[in-house]
Amino acid sequence: MAVWRKILTAVAVLMIAYGTWLMIKLSLPYSTFERYTDFLRTKQMAWHVKPWRLSFYIHVFVSTIVLITGVLQFSNYLLQRYPKIHRSLGKTYAVVVIFISGPSGLVMAFYANGGMAARISFVLLSVLWIGVTVIGWRRALQRLWDAHQQWMLRSYALTLSALTLRFYVYLMGALHMQLHPRTAYVMVSWLSWTVNLLLAEIYIQYQRRRLAQG
Repeated sequence: MAVWRKILTAVAVLMIAYGTWLMIKLSLPYSTFERYTDFLRTKQMAWHVKPWRLSFYIHVFVSTIVLITGVLQFSNYLLQRYPKIHRSLGKTYAVVVIFISGPSGLVMAFYANGGMAARISFVLLSVLWIGVTVIGWRRALQRLWDAHQQWMLRSYALTLSALTLRFYVYLMGALHMQLHPRTAYVMVSWLSWTVNLLLAEIYIQYQRRRLAQG
């Protein structure tokens, strides 16, 4: 069983690493700060809103930091052999989520495509992302390590919504699903983080039962 867990963990890390590389690749065109670049073509109504525009570029260029630092937080090798690096990466992750990526995502959420249903989804995502990360950080300061790990797992599950959203968009296209664009976007806006959070919770409960059984 331990071998399968290691294999699944390695596969998950490789998938996250590949997704992060794709995110960086997708972010590069925005370094020109051109108004009509890719996704920005759909945001011309929000372009004139300076808080939204600033939040967009902050979110695009900074959020890859949390993908990288977050996945490294789950490395037992790093935790046991280089605890100072683990703590530094953890602080970086928490600070970026709580004070940069989370707030910028929240500003963007109020102008999300897909109407009110999608906006509510992204607002909830941003608030929960900041909230669970704050709790995870506090549990570390309290030296409640098991609770810290569980809350940070929830936090990273929400971080991965950036990847899963794009995966669902790709999947819908690959399956040629005949959905109205707004309906499709509302669907992926909710699926992108609720499924992640559900899977994280299932894993946390599984670990609790496993520890209780000795």
